[in-house]
Amino acid sequence: MNRYEAAIFGAAFVVAGMVAGSSSALAQTFENYHCADGTHFIVGFFKYDSRAHLQIGGEAVTLAKRWSLSGSRYSGGGVTLLFTKGRVTVRYARRPATACELT
Repeated sequence: MNRYEAAIFGAAFVVAGMVAGSSSALAQTFENYHCADGTHFIVGFFKYDSRAHLQIGGEAVTLAKRWSLSGSRYSGGGVTLLFTKGRVTVRYARRPATACELT
């Protein structure tokens, strides 16, 4: 893990702590993604929270779960994250949606 990734992971962990508040609940899942357009983000999912918590472009963004015909879609703060069968895409900073891979 390079310094950039370590800084992002640390920031995501801080966001997780803020979301958890004073409770001892930890993030259920943290996932790192790299996208075809060079975007890199970390997403955290919490046990009792339907939202997705992202660290993307140096910012912490909380995405609300949205209705979707297939898969899971989260959006907020100018970011849309879509999980469909075997595929993850993100739309960020007014760029077109791009395919992402778990790293």
